[in-house]
Amino acid sequence: MQKTNAMRLLEAANISFTVKEYPVDEAELSGGVPARGAGIRTAALIGVPAEQIFKTLVLQGASLSYFVCCIPAAEELDLKKAARASGEKKVDLIAVKDLLPLTGYVRGGCTPIGMKKPFPLFIDETAELFDTICISAGEIGKQIVIAPGDLVRYTGAVLADLTVAG
Repeated sequence: MQKTNAMRLLEAANISFTVKEYPVDEAELSGGVPARGAGIRTAALIGVPAEQIFKTLVLQGASLSYFVCCIPAAEELDLKKAARASGEKKVDLIAVKDLLPLTGYVRGGCTPIGMKKPFPLFIDETAELFDTICISAGEIGKQIVIAPGDLVRYTGAVLADLTVAG
C-alpha cells in the first residue's frame, strides 16, 4: 500500500493507527455520491459502524478565517453549533472548488492531518464514545483507524457538540 502524507505524519509522531482500504466508486470521484451516502457506504465496505466514520468539513467564518470540523459521516453539521465552537458569528462550508487549493485534499479524501496550513480543528464529541474512529487517510479509498484521544492530542483539536440534534 502506498502511504499518504497523513500516514507518514502520524508515523513520524509515533502515533498508533491502522489503515483500511476500500474499493473506490467512480461516482464518488465525480462527486455524484452525497457525502452522507459515501460515509455509510465506506462504513459497510470496511466493516466499521457508520457512527465511527468521521468526515472532514472545511468552513469559513464571518471573520474570513478557516477552520475544520470532523463529524460522524451519517450526521449533518449544525452550522450554529460550529459557529459557537469556533467563536464565529456565522459560518459556511467552503465551496468544493476551493477545497484542493486550500487544503491539498480532494472531496472524499480530505483529512484533518497534514493540510497545506494548520487550521483550528473541532471534532464532534461523540468521538469519545469509541476506542477508535476512522478518518480519511488523505486519499479516497483509504481510512485511518485511530484512537480519538491520539487524534485530538496530535492535532490540538477541541471536542464539541457539532451535529444537528436528531
